[in-house]
Amino acid sequence: GKIVTSVVNDLLMPPLGLLIRRVDFKELFFNLSGTSYATLNDAKAAGAPTLNYGLFVNTIIEFLLIALALFLIVRTVNRWRQQPSPATQECPFCRMSIPLAARRCPHCTSEFKSAVSAAT
Repeated sequence: GKIVTSVVNDLLMPPLGLLIRRVDFKELFFNLSGTSYATLNDAKAAGAPTLNYGLFVNTIIEFLLIALALFLIVRTVNRWRQQPSPATQECPFCRMSIPLAARRCPHCTSEFKSAVSAAT
C-alpha cells in the first residue's frame, strides 16, 4: 500500500510530469463549474465539482505495479512446482492419445506393449 504509493508518487510520476510539462499529476483536474481555479485544493475549498483525472492516473499506475508484482510472484512459484507425470501416451501406429496402461489402442485396435506393461 504505502510503499507502492510512495514509489508511484515520488519516483515514477515526477519524471512523467516533466515529460508532459506539468510537475504534479495530483493537480490535474477538469473543473465542471463555470469558474476557474488555479489548483485542485482551491476548487475543492470552493465546493466546485471536479474530475480528478490526475489522481486517477496515479491510482491506475499503482494498480499496474501491484499487478506486475503479483504476476512475477505467481510465475516464480509456478516454476518451482514439479510437472505431473503424464497419464496418457501416444499410440505408435495412429498417434492418438490413449491411457498409459493400455495394451490395445481403442482407435486403431493395434496391439502393443505399453510403458507400464514393459516395466513389469
